[in-house]
Amino acid sequence: MSVRILHCSTNVKNYNICVEQKICGFGNRSPSEGDLIYLVVKVDGVTLCGARCKLTSVTDENPWNDGSNYPNIKRAENFEYCEPFDISILKSVGGPHWGVIYTQQAKPIKDEKAVSLLDEAFKRNKKDTFTPFDIPQPSNQEDDEELDSDESVSDPEIAKKISEEHPDVKMSIMGTFQAITFLNETDGNNGLEAMVNENFYSLLTDFTEENSVLIPENRLFMTEAPQNKDGKTPKGIRSIPDALLLKFDIQDSKNPIQVNLIEYECYGENKTTPSSKSSYLNETIIPQLMRFAAGFSIITDRDSRRKTIDNWISKIMAYIKMKEKRFLLNKMVVWIKQLSPDIEEMDISAKIMELLRNAFETNIRVLLVIDELSLEQKNTIGNVIKAFKLENGNIDFTGYVVSLVQRINIKDEAAEYALTVKPYR
Repeated sequence: MSVRILHCSTNVKNYNICVEQKICGFGNRSPSEGDLIYLVVKVDGVTLCGARCKLTSVTDENPWNDGSNYPNIKRAENFEYCEPFDISILKSVGGPHWGVIYTQQAKPIKDEKAVSLLDEAFKRNKKDTFTPFDIPQPSNQEDDEELDSDESVSDPEIAKKISEEHPDVKMSIMGTFQAITFLNETDGNNGLEAMVNENFYSLLTDFTEENSVLIPENRLFMTEAPQNKDGKTPKGIRSIPDALLLKFDIQDSKNPIQVNLIEYECYGENKTTPSSKSSYLNETIIPQLMRFAAGFSIITDRDSRRKTIDNWISKIMAYIKMKEKRFLLNKMVVWIKQLSPDIEEMDISAKIMELLRNAFETNIRVLLVIDELSLEQKNTIGNVIKAFKLENGNIDFTGYVVSLVQRINIKDEAAEYALTVKPYR
């Protein structure tokens, strides 16, 4: 377990959301389950702490307006509250640049004196309830402004001095890499789809193996667009997702399973100009994602939609019951027993099918994995997909940009390539 400070800068709204919704977002992957987090925010020029908590499981919930800045989002528990106190008390152990040493990037606090000082101040001011700060009126100042003077250092000489006195503050570079291009989407050696599937959970850390089932069979499932007024489906608009991901969330009692329809796309070496990429996005990728959404939306003919859901559930059950895939079924059995500890063994399969049906009717997300995507393009696609309605809301959308990099110089001679990912919340 590490002790960290999550600094919300001057964004009081984000600070309140963290506490009220019991969720923490970080700009790096370092914070992990079990870490003790002190939540702080700057109010009227004073950096105050009013709550602390322990991190638990990863989640893809994203309640913040600037959520794309937080690739690492975790739920939290064991919240404790206190009368807000000024954490500049850390100056007594960290010196004038305590902010850089203890608060930037939610780094682990390795100074035991600082940890004890925070703990003592918190306990001294402890209370039973949380009092949110008033959200200031909008101004010309951005909500997500950078940490100001007492938490940042721009003078290179001062920065060098801090690094020498506190070597743990300095960012450690494991090596240097050069971005290279995927060959295409499907190539077994240098294709985006194969590489992501092989490294799925280490790359897309919003998902965990124990709480998800990945079915990377791009010919197993098929959807059709809604029928026209004559009751016929127009030719040429069938679509097949590249993979299916079932995500389990025990804390979502109404919709504990979410269906993710995964589409892998890659501009690769064939589409290199802005015009070719734009054309491919608008003429191929977006229509394909719309077909995914249309197949399960309530705009679809009722009978057609029901048949598609029945067909998909049947294929999922057949897949997880295959001898070599029984570990997936065993995983889902654990989910069911977590939800219904007293369930009879003979009822488990029926319960799985019931939850899958509920997911297809109420909790679907289209998930795009691609090698290049701007935030504006992501928002455009999201607006298009969310126009497709389910029985109790909209079909959701998220995107991940995956890049391939090649080693230039690294200590570990066995490591030649790496994948990088940028999640769009």
